[in-house]
Amino acid sequence: MMHAMQCDGPGRPLLPVTRAVPAPAVGEVLLEIAACGVCRTDLHILDGEIPAHYPVIPGHEIVGRVAALGDGVTHLAVGDRVGVPWLGHSCGVCPYCRSGRENLCDRPEFTGCTRDGGYATHVTADAAFCFAIPATYSDVEAAPLLCAGLIGWRALRLAGEGKAIGLYGFGAAAHILAQVALWQGRSVYAFTSTGDVAAQHFARSLGCAWAGSSEELPPVVLDAALIFAPVGGLVPLALKALRKGGRVVCAGIHMSDIPAFPYADLWEERSILSVANLTREDGISFFDCVVDAGIKTTTTVFPLSGANEALQRLRAGRIEGAAVLVPA
Repeated sequence: MMHAMQCDGPGRPLLPVTRAVPAPAVGEVLLEIAACGVCRTDLHILDGEIPAHYPVIPGHEIVGRVAALGDGVTHLAVGDRVGVPWLGHSCGVCPYCRSGRENLCDRPEFTGCTRDGGYATHVTADAAFCFAIPATYSDVEAAPLLCAGLIGWRALRLAGEGKAIGLYGFGAAAHILAQVALWQGRSVYAFTSTGDVAAQHFARSLGCAWAGSSEELPPVVLDAALIFAPVGGLVPLALKALRKGGRVVCAGIHMSDIPAFPYADLWEERSILSVANLTREDGISFFDCVVDAGIKTTTTVFPLSGANEALQRLRAGRIEGAAVLVPA
């Protein structure tokens, strides 16, 4: 039997459920889950802020081992360790897929949102969207890389080649991306909630040049600002910290409304971009990077049955790095 924590609808806590272990369809694999990261997007699904197919098993930072192969799967074998990210399937035929932008697919499936995810002991996944996990990472260490790392990596690539990078919201994604940016030779400036001394200390311990409140201006003008906190009010603040031609990259799938701001703050070719999902090429390049850079993840482990507690602590900002669920 399969055990899982299921969301029956917006505003409801997760409930434990028991089901028959699913069989993989054509092109799919069945995974026995070893670890699944807890992401802020899971909170948006629980709160009904992004559309989901309820009831749904959340979780899209999955590390597991192949337990069975569906028809047509030839590049994986039983026993292989793989990771499953947020983008669980793309149609392959829409204009976006055919132009190399499958992250914008017209008919996508999202793990833990429109198809069941990793808050469980087992999951089926599209074999074409499973990534090999570097052997240097344990199951728990690897889990946050599947979204916090991958989406952050895409955001960093969109930020351009600037040297002074601001990270707004220093959680799971920022603690990984700070290490990547520093390895690339950039300077990182960390912005947290006012008074969050613990997060600021954590940022400095990873090598950030400065850490302070998002209400403050950094000691240098930024080339780019990456916003991970789902707070629209950070966009005007980040714009004020940017040089001419700088970029603000909004990396979350959901954000509160962006308040009005003077056009003068956007002028001089500053820009605001959003990040949508990921491509498989993002995954391949990211995992090459984390191995070369020796990126380390900081995690807090919870049992699968403790998913509600993990989400509550994430909501309250009481997780350093990333939370990870492990089936008993």
